[in-house]
Amino acid sequence: MTKELQLETVPQQKSYKMVKLVLGIFFDLIGMMSYAIPGLGEFIDVIWAPISALLLASMYKGTTGKIAGTIDFIEELIPGVDIIPTFTLTWVYVYLIKKEQV
Repeated sequence: MTKELQLETVPQQKSYKMVKLVLGIFFDLIGMMSYAIPGLGEFIDVIWAPISALLLASMYKGTTGKIAGTIDFIEELIPGVDIIPTFTLTWVYVYLIKKEQV
């Protein structure tokens, strides 16, 4: 019976990981959109920085989320480095490098 439960949860774990990846890519694209609006980009970054930091910290709990959220906040405020996909890089770190389970 334990094996049956494990088999049922594996697809859910993969699905959860993929949802986080898709959301992360979406949020990274939102952060990069400031380049599309000349002049308003820096203003948009000031608004987006705390929002994205909170989103990232809530997506990844613990120390990883706190550090990633802080890095993301700083990255969004520094002009010219919005191109760094912090959400996606955090996902890669958590699920491919650390190989964390859901």
